Amino acid sequence: MTQVIADISVSLDGFVTGPNVGLGNGMGDGGMALHAWAFSDDPDERRLLQEGTARSGAVVLGRRLFDIIDGPDGWSDEVGYGAEEVGKPSFVVVTSAAPESFRLTGLDWTFVTTGLSDAVAAARERAEAASAASGRELDAVLMGGGALVRSAVAAGLVDSLTLHLAPVLLGSGTPLFVGAPPRTLHQRSVVVTPAATHLTYDIH
Repeated sequence: MTQVIADISVSLDGFVTGPNVGLGNGMGDGGMALHAWAFSDDPDERRLLQEGTARSGAVVLGRRLFDIIDGPDGWSDEVGYGAEEVGKPSFVVVTSAAPESFRLTGLDWTFVTTGLSDAVAAARERAEAASAASGRELDAVLMGGGALVRSAVAAGLVDSLTLHLAPVLLGSGTPLFVGAPPRTLHQRSVVVTPAATHLTYDIH
């Protein structure tokens, strides 16, 4: 059964980017340390990355994140979501207005202008279609940014939350759950690797 999964890396002090985020500095100052596990040669970290991207039938992201990864210093054939692990899932962007043009034309982009709930529904639909076509269960994955993940969890749109907790204190940046409503999660798994602790929670 297709699920909606939020999957994001976060610092020990709760930030998903460092300060001064912008084009050419998409993770903010010091923020790339959050993703050290994803670029590691450690076999357990490689396995977790491969498993995470392999389950992705569709991926949801916000417009700010889209603009960064579509920028000149953003994704390429070598660097991007599952670039070395999987094929190319559908991408659904939550935005107030679709861009007139974009650089990454080789990927399947859908721009949803009617809100987060509709974007998640569109991603679930695409993941279900990908599941039927591939003969295996695939999910809709929310990759960020932080405000999108926070809003989706608060709105009850997420079935499962995976946090890759990096051993770094950023001090400031984009917070993940500041201002979020109270919620009790159900811990499913904890996996410790050299560059992060990987926490998965079910949300009911």
